Amino acid sequence: MKIGVLKENEAENRVSILPEHISKLSKLKLEVLVERDAGSSAYAGNSEYENAGAVIASREDILGTADIIVSVNPPAEKDIKKIPSSAILVSTLNPLVMSDTINLLNAAKISSFSLDLIPRITRGQSMDVLSSMASVAGYRAVLDAARFLPRFFPMFMTAAGTIKPAKVLILGAGVAGLQAVATARKLGAVVEVFDVRSAVKEEVKSLGGKFIEVEGATEDRAAGGYAVEQSEEFKKKQAEMIQDHAVKSDIVICTAQIPGRKAPLLISKTTVENMKPGSVIIDLAASSGGNCEVTQNDKTIEINQVKVIGESNYPSTMPSDASKMYGTNLINLLTLLINSEGELNINFEDEIIAGTCLTHKGDLVNERVKSILNK
Repeated sequence: MKIGVLKENEAENRVSILPEHISKLSKLKLEVLVERDAGSSAYAGNSEYENAGAVIASREDILGTADIIVSVNPPAEKDIKKIPSSAILVSTLNPLVMSDTINLLNAAKISSFSLDLIPRITRGQSMDVLSSMASVAGYRAVLDAARFLPRFFPMFMTAAGTIKPAKVLILGAGVAGLQAVATARKLGAVVEVFDVRSAVKEEVKSLGGKFIEVEGATEDRAAGGYAVEQSEEFKKKQAEMIQDHAVKSDIVICTAQIPGRKAPLLISKTTVENMKPGSVIIDLAASSGGNCEVTQNDKTIEINQVKVIGESNYPSTMPSDASKMYGTNLINLLTLLINSEGELNINFEDEIIAGTCLTHKGDLVNERVKSILNK
């Protein structure tokens, strides 16, 4: 069988497969086709792919002849229409937001697997693209904050006096939030963390952060570790406590998101206006509305000398390692989809395959996506 690696659009620097991954795909008995210059923005040249055993091909050849097509982001509508129904697409399809993509895939009767739907179970950890990319985002968010903050991160004791460490408030203790805690602490900041899930308290403390707890949070074990919608009474208490801590912070890093819904509003415009001049807010939830009321996706704005940075694709700014992690996650999923003879084996009795498959033979088959979209 042939597997085709597509080049991403100009705004995306990652690539789904690097040259170092080719040998693993060959062991799965796959012939690897790579679109010309697919890895150039991730610092992987065509010759490197060829030396690893891949064939450099045109986009048309890949779309028309590959049995498996892989990418970081969903292909454009014109590309999906060129994929034969016998092929499968593996990508980060973001189906809870991009429902039009589902309709296109169904119309073309293409079987698709969305890497952002990997079930958060022990077996799925090696395929969990969301966690991998969130690690990159949490790390880069802190570095960006340090770059824009007009103060030091660590405490300094100098002949000119003692400089206090920066205070960092992190909203959301998922993978991105925890990575942000670890990075900020390594840089010497004092870190506080808010999350509605009490289960993450010990993780925050183990990394050196102080956990801010608001009583009365709703938790749902069926949510697979994700945050869930909260009551209005809780939101009011939450807003008061977050504002109190935010106005005393030098940096606020927002990471809180709810799958399939608008990001929860945690930082009001009033809070921003009352923060210290020179403070920095980095909102990783910008693409889903943002945790900060004034966030603008892919833009940096300034209110009362407070910078608000809306950034939802930090992984693209670290394309080498982000692509390495993405490709490894992708290959680990492919090992479940391809048998020892190198043939497709879509076994819906496997929890990971059933949970990751989005469309199949013209139907939306993912139960989680169906239940959320039908609400």
